[in-house]
Amino acid sequence: MNKKQLFVERRPQGDYAVRCGGSERASDVLETQREAIDRARELEPGREPLVERVRHTSAGQPDRWRKP
Repeated sequence: MNKKQLFVERRPQGDYAVRCGGSERASDVLETQREAIDRARELEPGREPLVERVRHTSAGQPDRWRKP
């Protein structure tokens, strides 16, 4: 796993964590997925974060990653 890659994950509490690859702790925790994506872009400019799917769609299911 690339340690520079940022991930936006939904937490059981319902908020969203911004996490670096391979880390145990979140870099930041925000209320909405949009805020978490924006924060990930601030932390690592020029690199798109991977975002965890949180609902079922025709393109994917939860627990799969997508680009924002």
